[in-house]
Amino acid sequence: MDNVGIAVENLDAAVSFFLELGLELEGRTVIGGEWAGRVTGLADQSVEIAMMVTPDGHSRLELSTWIRPEVAEDHRNTPVNSLGYLRVMFAVADLDDTLVRLYQHGAQLVGEVVQYGDSYRLCYIRGPEGILIGLAQPLQEQ
Repeated sequence: MDNVGIAVENLDAAVSFFLELGLELEGRTVIGGEWAGRVTGLADQSVEIAMMVTPDGHSRLELSTWIRPEVAEDHRNTPVNSLGYLRVMFAVADLDDTLVRLYQHGAQLVGEVVQYGDSYRLCYIRGPEGILIGLAQPLQEQ
């Protein structure tokens, strides 16, 4: 997998949130033009993106905010049993510390922190603009 894309209204706030989670900003730019519209099927599009990379350098998260055309639908607050995009899960070294830091960026716990056997401590949070994010702390060396 190269990347997962998430559309947001406030790109700066989303970048700050994912920086706090440990991702690095790889680059930020505006993309538009005829070639881009041929890829997405949205003629005359313009979108600002921020490419975030995970600490291991193997995965990327593309955050985007649409300049044109206007946003068509809003799926940010759909419940976890909805069809389509569910969530992005991140492995973290210290779940409690990560939650404290992300709460300062507006994160909200969806249910509760649970332990899955001897493998993980897990939770879902709502991040910037209600985006559903999973956090998993391995309990043993993988």
